[in-house]
Amino acid sequence: MAIARQQLARERGQRGAREAPEDCAPSVAAHKARCGDGCQDYAGVSKRRHRFLALLAGKLGSRFAKYLGLVLLCACIAAALLAIIYVQMTIGVAAPNPAIADTLSNVFFVVVIVTAIAIWPFILAHESSRAAREETKRQTAMLLNEIEAHQRTDQEFRKAKELAEARNLAKSKYVRSISHELRTPLNAVLGYAQLLEGNEAIPASLKHSIRVIRRSGDHLSSLVDGFLDISMIEAGRLQIYRDELDLTEFLNQIVDMVRLQARDNDLEFVFEAPRNLPAIVRADEKRLRQVLLNLLSNAIRYTHEGRITLRISYSNQVARFDIEDTGVGIAPDDLERIFHPFERIEDPEHPNKLGAGLGLTITKLLTEAMGGEISVKSTPGKGSCFSLRLMLSPVAASRLPREAGQRTILGYEGRRRTVLLVDDDPHHVGFVRDALVALGFTVTVEDSGRGCLEAAARLKPDVILLDISMPGMDGWETARHLREGGAHRIPIIMISADSRQNNQVEADSFHHEAYLMKPLRLPALFDSMKQHMDMQWIYDGTVQPFRMPFSLNDLSTEQIPTPAHLARLRQLGQIGHVRGILAMLDDIGVENPLTAPTLARLRRLAEDCDLEGYKDTLEALALHAS
Repeated sequence: MAIARQQLARERGQRGAREAPEDCAPSVAAHKARCGDGCQDYAGVSKRRHRFLALLAGKLGSRFAKYLGLVLLCACIAAALLAIIYVQMTIGVAAPNPAIADTLSNVFFVVVIVTAIAIWPFILAHESSRAAREETKRQTAMLLNEIEAHQRTDQEFRKAKELAEARNLAKSKYVRSISHELRTPLNAVLGYAQLLEGNEAIPASLKHSIRVIRRSGDHLSSLVDGFLDISMIEAGRLQIYRDELDLTEFLNQIVDMVRLQARDNDLEFVFEAPRNLPAIVRADEKRLRQVLLNLLSNAIRYTHEGRITLRISYSNQVARFDIEDTGVGIAPDDLERIFHPFERIEDPEHPNKLGAGLGLTITKLLTEAMGGEISVKSTPGKGSCFSLRLMLSPVAASRLPREAGQRTILGYEGRRRTVLLVDDDPHHVGFVRDALVALGFTVTVEDSGRGCLEAAARLKPDVILLDISMPGMDGWETARHLREGGAHRIPIIMISADSRQNNQVEADSFHHEAYLMKPLRLPALFDSMKQHMDMQWIYDGTVQPFRMPFSLNDLSTEQIPTPAHLARLRQLGQIGHVRGILAMLDDIGVENPLTAPTLARLRRLAEDCDLEGYKDTLEALALHAS
């Protein structure tokens, strides 16, 4: 019978193979391979047998099977022990007592029940322990994988950090080199502007233009420092210096520069300051100038008509600067965003506005670094008002040596002094030598550190003005050799175009007495020379600015402008419109040539931006005319 069935199956298979298309043969073979011969007729019994064994193994491996097996094992052990006890108790007894068997049977059932109850918690505890071990292994494996992933991430982060630091270092070196290259020609521009400003042969009509050139050069120098500030802020190495600042002169410089910028944009600039402003305060002049000019420049940039107002108030050593404009304003949603890096307010009517969007970011960072705060209020279409609050502690005027900046120096007292000037920049050497020779110094010039050492040993100069960046031996090494060579009493004044922060380590050394930055300010140089050379300057006795340079008693009524003209001049002075004052004085001079002496004094006060002296003079003229 079985043989007949196999024969029939083979015939059916052969007939199916003949009837199937040729392209279906591979698929049939593949199907048989995938089913593991389970689809064959002869594989049914084997398949069912494997399934039964797998199910049995699963049941045996279950919790209940383990429990049942342990109970049976314990029952067998108890039965064997009780059987041994029964045998021992009935040995030699002809007729065993049935009570013994009954008692041992009862004991057996009790043991089985107690064992069955005790084994179940044991099974649960064992499975819990095994599950805990497996979970621990799994968590340990996951933790090891995570640690390995963190290690790979850390390695990638270190590589990225090293690459970023290398790029940042390259950027900082590039910025420093650009800063140095910009300071070198700027030093000559500012130097000769200072010489021309102090030259009495220059006509008074050109003095104001020269002062504007110098102050604009100072602003350009602060912009160059701004490039370095960005790198310092990013690296967290920004330093704030609390030096003594002539607040009046500082504000005059700011007003002069901003007024010209506003005039070029057909805007009116108004400056309002109280009378209780201290003359000298402690502040970082460079940072404060940078903050104010950034805010004022932004106000001019986004104001197309109207005016810009700089208003100052001072109370309890706290100064408040309000920069108000009548520009396009800022939307409420953008008030916080404007302080983010590279964020700019788009003006659809005037889209082509220059700027990288870093001005307000740097302004806020510098303000917070100086211990101040900045806020803004704005109405779209009407204008904005930026408020800056800073602590400006007053300093007694006598504590700030300012003679060199207030008076014209004619020379110095005592014997003729020798100055050794060491610098490889001919433009810097030219203006410093001209300034010192005009005051009576003997100036010897060297362009290298080696030449400085030889000249110092030969000449024994009274002071050495030493540049830092020179070919071969730099300024720091030269200063160290000078001290080691016995030149302990010669004052050394370091002069450099590099940033003050970049040379902080060397600047804290004991090889020099002073450190001055290029562009070099002659008043700072003269003050440093006076301090370290123990010398006294000789001045011409004319202090600038002055309040009342002439006597009103010598003026006649014809030499004083009319009350209407005085009122108009007073009005222009109240709003700080210097250009309008100068134009008004020209008109008055055309109408009444006899007022020329009075107009000349008023013109001098207006050009010097001495608005307080200007107002006092107008009041005195009005009283004298009445």
